[in-house]
Amino acid sequence: MSESRNERLWNEYGEAFEGFDDHTLARWLSQTLGQLQGQAWRYSHPLINTYRLAAELAHDRQIWLKRLANTPAGFADAPCCRAPALPLLTRDCIETGLICMHCAETLVPFDELPADLQTAVRQWAADYAPVHAVAHWEDRQRKSVSDYDKAYEDAAMQAEKLLAVAGGKIAPTFLDHYPAIVWEDEDQCLEVRPDDIEL
Repeated sequence: MSESRNERLWNEYGEAFEGFDDHTLARWLSQTLGQLQGQAWRYSHPLINTYRLAAELAHDRQIWLKRLANTPAGFADAPCCRAPALPLLTRDCIETGLICMHCAETLVPFDELPADLQTAVRQWAADYAPVHAVAHWEDRQRKSVSDYDKAYEDAAMQAEKLLAVAGGKIAPTFLDHYPAIVWEDEDQCLEVRPDDIEL
């Protein structure tokens, strides 16, 4: 499926929220945030996907700036867009920081994370980077191994294990600092899908 077809499908899904007035959308988002609270969520989880659809529309309408519904306790305002801070942890966290699930901008730069989180993420990212890099090897690097397909498959299996570590061990530690967190549970470059990640 092409990117444009994916985008069209995503927009079609989002039409479910188009009929919500601002108050209804604000209440739905706030109630759903309350359900997300206290857990580390897969990015692919159906509830997260549904929340993302509503959050995109809310961002376009600037729902959170209108203060139409109470934010669940514990969710601070995001400095990027003033929506409740719901962070996304990705494999690029060292470069991008935590990503805002509402506006897709940097919610918290990496160097502003608490020291304990920086240590855990830095080590994990150092382990993950060379594994992910296999998908982007140039011809010279591919020819340096006897069987690139096997190297690619091995990297994909390592990525599955490392993503399971991110979701099962690292993401939950963020709950000491944030009321909820979402973690990236796929690597499209290595063709690792969410259903490959076993926690």
